[in-house]
Amino acid sequence: MPRILVISDSKSIEGLLKPHCAECTIVGYRQRDLQPAGSRLDEYDIAFIDLSNDAWRESIQLVRQRLPVIGFSVHDVAVVVEAMQLGASDVVEKALTRKTLEQIIGKHRRKFLTHSQGFDEIIGNSPLMQEVFSLVKKAALTESNVLITGESGTGKEPVARAIHRWSPRKLKSFMTINCSAIPDTLLESELFGFEKGSFTGANYTKKGILELADGGTVFFDEVGDVSPLFQTKVLRVIQEGEFMRVGGSRHHHVDVRFIAATNRDLKALCKKGTFREDLYYRLNVINIHLPPLRQRMEDVPLLVQHFIRKHGPKRKDILIRNISDDALNMLMNYQYPGNVRELENIIEQAVSFSTGPEILPSSLPPFLQQAAPRKRAATPKMREAVASFERELIWSALQEARGNISRAAQILGIYRQQLQRKIKQLKIAT
Repeated sequence: MPRILVISDSKSIEGLLKPHCAECTIVGYRQRDLQPAGSRLDEYDIAFIDLSNDAWRESIQLVRQRLPVIGFSVHDVAVVVEAMQLGASDVVEKALTRKTLEQIIGKHRRKFLTHSQGFDEIIGNSPLMQEVFSLVKKAALTESNVLITGESGTGKEPVARAIHRWSPRKLKSFMTINCSAIPDTLLESELFGFEKGSFTGANYTKKGILELADGGTVFFDEVGDVSPLFQTKVLRVIQEGEFMRVGGSRHHHVDVRFIAATNRDLKALCKKGTFREDLYYRLNVINIHLPPLRQRMEDVPLLVQHFIRKHGPKRKDILIRNISDDALNMLMNYQYPGNVRELENIIEQAVSFSTGPEILPSSLPPFLQQAAPRKRAATPKMREAVASFERELIWSALQEARGNISRAAQILGIYRQQLQRKIKQLKIAT
């Protein structure tokens, strides 16, 4: 259930919203109530700002950093244009209908900040991931290039997409080029495009990724794998903002922000001479390093529940809703060399093999079952850590559901009876 923040000097806008938003929580504030720190913003999913307020510009600049902003105004083209330039995600007129409101909320639902599980589409509430989220938010507000580093499977592309979605470029294209999957001979034509007749088989003129992403973001995945020649051509684009199509004779200018990702040590490659140092510094203006999953094991239960909700519906004969304590302990005892991607693969496989609505140890891959007798999984400290995390997760869901156990169970993706047993077992006050 989305929580809507309304910023207005009067209650009229709130009155317009309420009849059309029976399933939403609406809280109205005046702009000065949020100053100076805007500390209440993390409680909400989307903001409606009355553009007839004297301080509507300051309101957008304050709120846009954390929430999708919907401008609310009488029809005024100049105001609409300025609001969009300042970072509003959308602008609607005060002649509001239920259908319009539902469309707006549906359009921005994927951008909602899930407070209890992470940021944007990135799951995790460990201290390490909180640092990552902080960097993502800061990077989104700038035009600087970003280099995302980390082991394979840590989620570099979702981070890149989050930066784009929360940036002023969000209405433009986000284009990805996988530098390790495309042969170097094709990378150039994919990125720059080509002119008709420039090579055998070029029977038409094709726009490259750079042209298609003009005004938006280009994501170089595994940038450490490109050749020195290609590095030189990319560097020119970053420095000059211009390129030439393959077989072309004139330069094209583009306005593009670059985000790059790699699981390799680019600094070491610079020392070896296989990666250009000037390109490295051009890309590495803002660095975001993603920790491996083994360094943030407290996020495993959250990730497990997320992947159960994601892959559970794939079973048509039974709805998988939860995982048993024993199976979760087995997952907490594994080191995940493949990181989050490997955990998702494990859960998808377990969903396929599960014989009931709860994933049991027998549904997990054999290598996890063989490793289960390890001493570490049975230590009191591990049990206490899991119990503590469950207690915190349940308490957070109960708070969000305002004490409604059925709603809290729905948020957690489990049955009401299971939640009641957990509340009793963990001695949680309700």
